Amino acid sequence: MKNISIWNDIKRKEYPTLDNDKNVDVLIIGGGITGASAMYHLKDTNLKIMLVEQNKIASAVTSNSTGKLTFLQNDLIDKIRKTFNDEKAIKYINSQINAINIIKDVIKNEDIDCDLEKTDSYIFTNNKKEIKKLKELEHFLNKYNMNTIKDDINYVESKYSFKVENTYMFNPVKFVTNLLNKIDLPIYENTSIKKIKKENDYYLCYTNNNTIKASYVIIASHYPYFILPFIFPIKSSLEKSYLSATKFKTKPFSLISYSYPFISARTYKNNIIYLSNSHSINNDVDDKKNFNELLKKLKDLNLNPDYIWSNSDIMTNDNLPYIGKLKDNILIGTGYNTWGLTNGFLAGKILSDIIQNKENEYIELFNPKRLNLSTIVKSIVNTGKSLKGYYSGCMYSKEKKICPHAKCGLIFNETEQTWDCPCHGSRFNKTGKCINGPSNKDINI
Repeated sequence: MKNISIWNDIKRKEYPTLDNDKNVDVLIIGGGITGASAMYHLKDTNLKIMLVEQNKIASAVTSNSTGKLTFLQNDLIDKIRKTFNDEKAIKYINSQINAINIIKDVIKNEDIDCDLEKTDSYIFTNNKKEIKKLKELEHFLNKYNMNTIKDDINYVESKYSFKVENTYMFNPVKFVTNLLNKIDLPIYENTSIKKIKKENDYYLCYTNNNTIKASYVIIASHYPYFILPFIFPIKSSLEKSYLSATKFKTKPFSLISYSYPFISARTYKNNIIYLSNSHSINNDVDDKKNFNELLKKLKDLNLNPDYIWSNSDIMTNDNLPYIGKLKDNILIGTGYNTWGLTNGFLAGKILSDIIQNKENEYIELFNPKRLNLSTIVKSIVNTGKSLKGYYSGCMYSKEKKICPHAKCGLIFNETEQTWDCPCHGSRFNKTGKCINGPSNKDINI
């Protein structure tokens, strides 16, 4: 059994590390699906574009996902309806459908090998108390012509379920890496931006040894390394999930439970990818226990996994992503609420449109400067979660390794052999190299 994502178990093109100063129009920080999409949508402009990635291209959150492209996103639609209204919920659904259609077109037009597969998406519950909510969601989707189909699931125990058509699954790492292979623009790996400084009408972005001068900076790195001016820790929380891939031949399917405890599953070639045990990263720091619980569930399903891994997702207070201008010509795409493939690709398109002064119907919906008074309580709760993570790090960090981002104690993840931060999700490998932000510095081992 390998303790890595199935998507990461491939050979990929290697890019150089930046070794001199650069002057560009647009610097993209982050080589996941958001950064790749932004570069793709800017490639035919006259702008000078460059992308830098702290580690390897598509090696972090993008590579740890389930690889689904669907607008049927568990109870997220109902949360958006509750926080805002039906109109914004429908606009969000349309944004996801739009993202799927653009991805399909790009795959076709660029002839990208990424194992794209059309499939129906199921949503289900085995909780009697949730049946009414699921039926209400079904009615809501049909009211706005989303065309749900009542159908029973054969793969999991379910008390109620339905499905939608025209959704997809793919290999996210093959998609991102092969998309970037089509772009003849400078890309640098193992290049971490340590500091960004505004000077006149441009930005100076510093690595350990070099400086990049840029008119626009796109932060596409999952969790931004800075706290100010966005005060990100109180506007979001992190959810951790545990995943597996197991050789098992069956008909293609894609499913997800309506709400906690989340179960998500899909097929990939002759594999089943299974996700469970989602929880707030601050509330449970015992990864070994969660991996063991995942293994027990798999054993009950007669599945003996070939791969196990974990993933962390940013959950925003109002359940919508943060995509757009953060300050002046600093742009950001983050906070995808576990649906980073559709939202990440859409973010790249939105951010490229902003830079080109093009209209985009979703700019206002995802504006990171938006205010919502109903989320104030969540902001207070998130502050408490960060403090709880800090306390957990202090209590359970046996070797007292400290995260450079906000000085939280790190906890060793025995299964994946990483040092993990229970405050904001930074991760470091056994040699101390930072492999997942918000930290942009390594640690001493």
